[in-house]
Amino acid sequence: MRLLLAILTLSLLAAACSGDDNGVEPAETAPSPTIAADPIEPDRTIEPSYAGTVPAPEFPDDLDWLNTATPLQMADLQGKIVLLDFWTYGCINCIHIIPDLHRLEEEFGEELVVVGVHSAKFINESETDNIRQIVLRYGIEHPVVNDRDFTVWRTWGAQAWPTIALIDPAGNVVGMHSGEGVYDTVQPVIASLVNEFSSGDLIDRTPLELRLEKETQANTILSYPGKVTTSAPGDRIFISDTGHNRVVAANPNSGEIVAVYGNGNAGFESGPALSAEFDAPQGMAFDDATGVLYVADTNNHAIRAIDTRAGTVTTVAGTGSQGWPPAAGLLSDVRLNSPWGLALRDGRLWVAMAGFHQIWTIDISGGIATPAVGSALEGVANGPLVEAELAQPSGLVFDAAGRLYFADSESS
Repeated sequence: MRLLLAILTLSLLAAACSGDDNGVEPAETAPSPTIAADPIEPDRTIEPSYAGTVPAPEFPDDLDWLNTATPLQMADLQGKIVLLDFWTYGCINCIHIIPDLHRLEEEFGEELVVVGVHSAKFINESETDNIRQIVLRYGIEHPVVNDRDFTVWRTWGAQAWPTIALIDPAGNVVGMHSGEGVYDTVQPVIASLVNEFSSGDLIDRTPLELRLEKETQANTILSYPGKVTTSAPGDRIFISDTGHNRVVAANPNSGEIVAVYGNGNAGFESGPALSAEFDAPQGMAFDDATGVLYVADTNNHAIRAIDTRAGTVTTVAGTGSQGWPPAAGLLSDVRLNSPWGLALRDGRLWVAMAGFHQIWTIDISGGIATPAVGSALEGVANGPLVEAELAQPSGLVFDAAGRLYFADSESS
């Protein structure tokens, strides 16, 4: 049936906003000045076809492109199913759907082209060189256009980050969807389009010619390291080598690497140091008494523990899958959401839980993880701990008096 993806997912988004545990977080609404007065209106008629009848609007001529040698036009994409991803790189919801997009690209490698439309929330995010660094950091290998003035955004009538739009091989609009949960929503539609257009030999399976940004980069010992911490005596510095999915220990005086934890592959495996796997580790906290380094394993939505004396990696909290809505739980089955920063105090871990817009505590001996600060509504409201609004907290530290400071990333 022909349908608008936004209609297809209304019940899913309503459930997310009402707190049903479907693992999908609501999208972040964009400021009203960026919303088009006359957004594109695809055909909403329900018919036995996914194909649309409204031609997709052309990309403007004066935009910067990444991962492609020349700017793309809709004619270059004729015969392909096209997924536009409206995103901004400081938005945790946008980061959450990158694995979904990668999964779709792998599954429909010959038929699908993803095009990232980067419509920046903050001024610095609109700089092409900054977007290039993010493309490299997150391993994005599809074309990305810098929509710095919201021209493409306005044309399509996007109203939230992330929003995706789907275009059929004939160049017509199929529909749009805002929020996370992209794979489960879009995969059946893409599969149906492949069936429908394959029968008429209307799909072009010739690979799109790309020029990836990573092809111009030199190999380096570290790749976008996210955080550092030290042992109390200062004899070791621990580096979350985020882009290489590992943790590196080094001598801070000589710079010599003394240990590596993680084999470099993105994964969720415990075991000996060089066979264990992380996925984009970030914040760390070192327990000098036990020699255990706690790691916020961000893309695995888990807290890991490195026993630096035994050289082994285990999981402290989290199942490896993203949780929503936030709910306390036993460490073995609690579902976390993009933990980004850690601080250790009196046997308790404090976690900057970026995906929940909260700060959590993990009682290691008690075996429970609990939200401690923030209502899970994204905002900048101060007040009592459970009512305050945070916006993607990313790092935190205690001072000598026991006051906890945190970087509230998306509120700037």
